[in-house]
Amino acid sequence: METDDIFAAVAKIQSKSRKSEKDKFIEETVKYEKKVYDLEQLVEIGLAFSSTLNFDNLIESIVYMSMAQMHVMGGEIFVRDFTTNEYLTLATSKDIITREALKITTNSILAKKLLEIHEPITFDELQKLLPPCEELQLIKQFNPTLIVPLVDKSRLNGILILLERIVIENDSSYFADELAQMKSIAKLASVAITNASLLEISSTDMMTQLKLKYYFLNMLSDSLTTAFERERNLSVLMFDIDFFKKFNDTYGHECGDYVLITVASLIKNSLRGSDIAGRYGGEEFTVLLDGASKDDAMIVAERIRSTIEHHDFVYNNQHLHVTISGGVSVFDVDTNPVSNPNEFINQADKGLYLSKNNGRNRVTFFDPNN
Repeated sequence: METDDIFAAVAKIQSKSRKSEKDKFIEETVKYEKKVYDLEQLVEIGLAFSSTLNFDNLIESIVYMSMAQMHVMGGEIFVRDFTTNEYLTLATSKDIITREALKITTNSILAKKLLEIHEPITFDELQKLLPPCEELQLIKQFNPTLIVPLVDKSRLNGILILLERIVIENDSSYFADELAQMKSIAKLASVAITNASLLEISSTDMMTQLKLKYYFLNMLSDSLTTAFERERNLSVLMFDIDFFKKFNDTYGHECGDYVLITVASLIKNSLRGSDIAGRYGGEEFTVLLDGASKDDAMIVAERIRSTIEHHDFVYNNQHLHVTISGGVSVFDVDTNPVSNPNEFINQADKGLYLSKNNGRNRVTFFDPNN
């Protein structure tokens, strides 16, 4: 072989080596860049979860963020009932026929297996691990592509169900790095659910499932600050059950509890998800309507009053006639720039007082100019 040929061969080998090293360097760089990106995503997701203390908003956030990260068309989530710890309740939808939330018992074989697995699993894989059971059929109806256990401190806080996958390059399967990312998101979500549930329990009246007075006042204070800054309306409604004492005296305190619980449920079901209903004390209830004008607030208050008046309250085969009286106050930066939450509630209470004095079973607007 000529010297020139030898040099050319060596140069060719060196060129290939340099190219191979360059390709390897680029490949490693891309891997690290993706890892950094994934970590940044997890930090942002963790911050979003930890800053969302409203339980309903948190659940919604978990579902939508997981959908975006895993490129799926939809999602559902079962969440532990922290008051009884007996069920995982579907928080995102209700049964089409019964309109009731679907439930999975926490001691079911499905729940136990998911707690044991502790990581995302496809439905086909899960089906191979379990005998035929009612819970598995319940999950199957969603046509899931991935089941994600939400586990915190050896407790199953929820089951996230990811639905149809967006096909990428004719491949609908989940990649290993995606599953690892989803496992990390699931851990963050489960911890956030634990924290939010503790706040939910500590700020909720266990009998009526409405917010306690101190929580309502705190939320009202924050909402007033925002209303001032944005120059928008804010409304407070106050209700009192008419002649409530007669239910206790005539039928006993269990009947009184039944009336309180039912009225609270009717009030809550008459509101938007962003509205806040509270038990102010005894048989008094408060409602906070963000962005509601006088007309809006009066419509909502009257709807609640009418709903309760026409509801069939039945206790021990006795049909009870229950009515409520209400008062309405509206923050307006020009006409009623009230800044103190207690004063704001007192205005609604004055409207309530007028309703009671004028025959009960009615709603009265508090006019700050009178």
